[in-house]
Amino acid sequence: MSRFQGRKILVTGASGGIGGATVRQLVAQGAQVIASGRSETALAALAAQTGARALPFDLTSEASVKSALEGLDLWGVVNCGGDGGEIASPTETDISVFDRVMSVNARGSLLVIKYAAASMIRLGQGGSVVNVSSQAGLVALTGHISYGSSKAALDNITRVAALELGRHNIRVNSVNPTVVMTEMSAGYWGRPEIGGPFLAQMPLGRWATEDEIAAPIVFLLSDDASMITGVSLPIDGGYTAR
Repeated sequence: MSRFQGRKILVTGASGGIGGATVRQLVAQGAQVIASGRSETALAALAAQTGARALPFDLTSEASVKSALEGLDLWGVVNCGGDGGEIASPTETDISVFDRVMSVNARGSLLVIKYAAASMIRLGQGGSVVNVSSQAGLVALTGHISYGSSKAALDNITRVAALELGRHNIRVNSVNPTVVMTEMSAGYWGRPEIGGPFLAQMPLGRWATEDEIAAPIVFLLSDDASMITGVSLPIDGGYTAR
C-alpha cells in the first residue's frame, strides 16, 4: 500500500512508543520517514527495523533544530517528541520542571513547525503537520499543571499554524490521546486509586494502545483528510465527551 507515494515525513519522538508505532505505520504505507528522538540507540534500532533514516536533534535548541531541518525537503511532520514532567499541584509544582516541559512540548514543536514549514513552502507541494497533544490539553487532570498547560499551548499552536499555513495548502492538526499504559505511565496511572476512577469515567473504559494513536495520526497526514485542518482530535475513548 503506497498511501504516501514516497513522501518524506519527519517524526519526532520516534524513540518512544507512539512515535515508533507511527514510523512503522508510515513506512508500511510508502512514506520515506526521517526519525528523530532522544535515544540514539532506540533510533538506530528503529531505523534497522523499518528503513527509516535516523536524524537526532535537540528540541530545546533552536540552533539544533535549524541545523537539522533547514533545507531538508519535507512533505509532512509528526511532532511526537514530549516531556511528561511531574505529577504536582499548582502550589507544589517545580517551576524548573514547568519551564522544561513547556520548552519541549510547546516551544520545541513550534521550532520544528517553523523550519519544516519553510521547506514545505519552498517546495510548493503543500503538506501536513500532526502535533501529538493530549486529553490533558482539553480537560483538567489532577496533578497535570505543567503537562496539561504545555499541551493546551500546543493545541493553540496547531490552530494558529493552520490559519497561517492554509494558503500554502499545508494542513495542521493535533491528536489528543488518552493514556497509553506504557512502563513510564504505569507508575502513576497503574495505581488502582488513580486508574480505576479514571477508567470508570471513560465510556470505552480501557487504556489506548500505541497503534490506536498512530492510526489517526496517519489518517490526518494522508490525503483522506485533505479538508481537515485546525482540529484537535480526541483519541480518548470518550473521556472528554463528559
